[in-house]
Amino acid sequence: MKTVLVLIPLLILSCTKKEAVISSSSKQDSMKTTNQNEVIDPADYLPRVVNVPTTIKPKEISKTFRVIDGDSIIKTINGDMIPLTIDDEFKTDRQKFILKIKNFTGKNMVAKVTSKNSDMNIRFNQIKFANGTFDGPFGSDISTPIDKPGEIWLIIGKNLMADGKPTGKFSVSLK
Repeated sequence: MKTVLVLIPLLILSCTKKEAVISSSSKQDSMKTTNQNEVIDPADYLPRVVNVPTTIKPKEISKTFRVIDGDSIIKTINGDMIPLTIDDEFKTDRQKFILKIKNFTGKNMVAKVTSKNSDMNIRFNQIKFANGTFDGPFGSDISTPIDKPGEIWLIIGKNLMADGKPTGKFSVSLK
């Protein structure tokens, strides 16, 4: 009860300010002050729609999305970026590629890994579901139902059941 009595005056004071400062981002940072009675067009402050390319190459992704940890290449994307194709490269025999898909809400995961060399030998080794369970191994294609939305991992690496070299350039396509 005492907390409510303290919060009410604070709310009244915050609602009676005569000026508001709104920051908008453009090529140069600018600040705009408005009077309380001035009408603000909400469209001026909505996020701009940016077309996301269907092919994302390693140089186009910010370094915060791609991390190399030992023999693991870890790339993180958001689920709303799908469908897309990601290109990458294995430079050693022991490398694996982990594609972390945050906020995946689809009912089915459909993906394909293709190599640029015909003698390259890689596959989907495992998928990690949002509930923490794993499934696999798979081949170069995967189509599996997703029971729970959340973070999904696709783990790609050398196929130990076949011949060929595990190094070279490859693409992962998600639908």
